[in-house]
Amino acid sequence: MERYRSAAALIAARRPDKPVLALRPHAAGRAARWFARNFEGDIAYAYKANSSVFLIGALYGAGIRHFDVASLPEIEDAATIPDAELHFMHPVKARSAIRRAYQLGVRSFSLDSEDELQKIIDETSGPDGSARDLQLYVRVAVPAINSLIPLEHKFGIAGEPATRLLVKTRQVAAELGITFHVGSQTTTPDAYVHALKAVRELIVHAGVVLDRLDVGGGFPSRYANSEPAPMDAFMKAIREGIEQLPVREDVRLMCEPGRSLVSEAESLIVRVDARRGRHLYINDGAYGTLFDAAHLGFVYPSRLVSRAVDADASMSAFELWGPTCDSIDHMPGPFLLPACIAEGDYIEIGNVGAYGRALAGHFNGYGTYEEVILLDEPQMTMYEAEVAQAAGGSVHKLRQ
Repeated sequence: MERYRSAAALIAARRPDKPVLALRPHAAGRAARWFARNFEGDIAYAYKANSSVFLIGALYGAGIRHFDVASLPEIEDAATIPDAELHFMHPVKARSAIRRAYQLGVRSFSLDSEDELQKIIDETSGPDGSARDLQLYVRVAVPAINSLIPLEHKFGIAGEPATRLLVKTRQVAAELGITFHVGSQTTTPDAYVHALKAVRELIVHAGVVLDRLDVGGGFPSRYANSEPAPMDAFMKAIREGIEQLPVREDVRLMCEPGRSLVSEAESLIVRVDARRGRHLYINDGAYGTLFDAAHLGFVYPSRLVSRAVDADASMSAFELWGPTCDSIDHMPGPFLLPACIAEGDYIEIGNVGAYGRALAGHFNGYGTYEEVILLDEPQMTMYEAEVAQAAGGSVHKLRQ
């Protein structure tokens, strides 16, 4: 794959007709190393966020060996990774998927109902009618606090039903765990504080011995309209919350970061095909990598990369429209760009590494991309200290 110093260097070398997915594997590796230093447990990458082989390779190179998978295709893909330990954390699974996952070596499953527990038992039982090697995580519902995408309405169990499910699961699991998810793009650590308090009450009420605790995902990235608390604050809240839990000292911890590992590791380079006032028509959009900008209000950092402008050049707020003929192919932003931007210019839209590639489709014949690797830093980062340290790093040999 071609490598460039930056998006501007790519556009200076050639002007691509297709939108370009620009990968920064070094950013994914940096994020994974930060988690390894600061989280005292297993780091299970949320595979659904981005399954690019280049980013998976960077995570693997940084020591990631655990993967949160949510479907059989993800399991079959991730099962090819050497030494990978897969966790099937979707709380509702087809019987065939449970059976096939078990055949592929998966022993870690989540559930949030007695029906799901029975399905797992049925499909993993040996000749004697039981499986004694299961790690079973009961998914509990916790309140979403300051998360952009709440998740508690679809999955999770609480109250007396959760108590009964924990007791029943304890009877059949080789290892019993609790898992929860505070919601995607959670911007303050309060969510983990409240979630761990709820877990504490549940453990006390159920009277079960816990072997594992999975604090889920939800760890944030930075966007133009979202400035989360520092990542250190999330880790501090989790550590303090776990200290208050009635669990053994050797309870095994896990987290499921997705967005926070790969968001910064990919950007999108698009061409402006038309300008109408403060509306820019570009060659990718809501049916492609920018789904979250259209439907969930994400405002990605953006910059003009096809020509230089003065540092004091006036900036304007723009709305973006994608290439399809559908009127919902609209990213309201606002995206702050130089006021002089015109048809034929190229824009780099940053921090799209989480879910952008995964959600892209081919509606209206669009949705194909070139791919390159960029060696510069992302436009926004949660890892400022690490980026600053890397600024004095090795000189790369670049394609000009």
